[in-house]
Amino acid sequence: MKTQSRRDFLRNLTIATAASPFITGSPLFAGTKKLKKIGVQLFSIPKITESDFAGTMQKLATIGFKEIEFYGPYTFSATEDQQRWSSVTPSLGFSGSGFFGLNTQQVKKILDDNGLSAPSMHTGLVSLQSAIGPLAEAANTLGSKYVVLPSAATHTSLDGYKKQAEEFNKFGSDARKYGIRFAYHNHGNGLKALDGKIPFELILESTDPELVFFQMDIYWMTAGGVDVVAYLDKYPKRFRLMHVKDMSKEVRFSGDGGDPQQWMELFPFLTNAGSGVLDLKKIIPHAQKSGVEHFIIERDLAPSGLDDLKNGLNYLKDL
Repeated sequence: MKTQSRRDFLRNLTIATAASPFITGSPLFAGTKKLKKIGVQLFSIPKITESDFAGTMQKLATIGFKEIEFYGPYTFSATEDQQRWSSVTPSLGFSGSGFFGLNTQQVKKILDDNGLSAPSMHTGLVSLQSAIGPLAEAANTLGSKYVVLPSAATHTSLDGYKKQAEEFNKFGSDARKYGIRFAYHNHGNGLKALDGKIPFELILESTDPELVFFQMDIYWMTAGGVDVVAYLDKYPKRFRLMHVKDMSKEVRFSGDGGDPQQWMELFPFLTNAGSGVLDLKKIIPHAQKSGVEHFIIERDLAPSGLDDLKNGLNYLKDL
């Protein structure tokens, strides 16, 4: 090889090597693609959903959303879950939840009419313990593959988390009997070491990967002080759903992240997906590679309602 051509070859090879992380065919982006079926958690817009469910579904579809995630409780939920919800609604400014006064068949028709699906439903702990049958019946009617527990108790010992993992395995087994799947949404607790072990990792490692799945909320897990990409890479195929949101600046829980007061303290730092400091351009490809199936925008009690959701959706569609 002539000296000049060899120099050109080496220079081009160096440029190509340096650029490889940004090329679609690189390992990071292998198998990833643009997000097409992006969902929305209805707790982002509870007031307008409560006042006009059908009209809100039409607006969400027009904006470009394809999937809906419900939050409970429902009329068929355990009494304790319904009572717990009733105790907090006065401070929220709305009371509607579940299917907002409609039955499952009515909800199914409205979703179908607008080209929407509902792959997941949040539910309460007691409902999973004592009302899995009615919950599964509704999930199967809607085509919801996952029933999701949005938070769980904080324990003072690893034994408490071991028992929690055992109960999750039971939830997963019960769900499978009814043709659905159980998933756990960690709200930020259990992410600090306890007796030398991270409780959330104990749960991940002590539950059956065929029975127990997870929904990662990137905001609350970041608030808990962990690297969400590291979790996606360390535990492939465990996280099947993701709540996509953003932080206006990096913030952390004042404590262990285990109670609603600590969550409310951080609500002011929520912002539209793509407009904050979380590295979604890095997180989303890792999530796809890890096995996340459903990307769900959530901005709890979004101050600008549909506009906030539309901005986040447009960002994700353009990634």
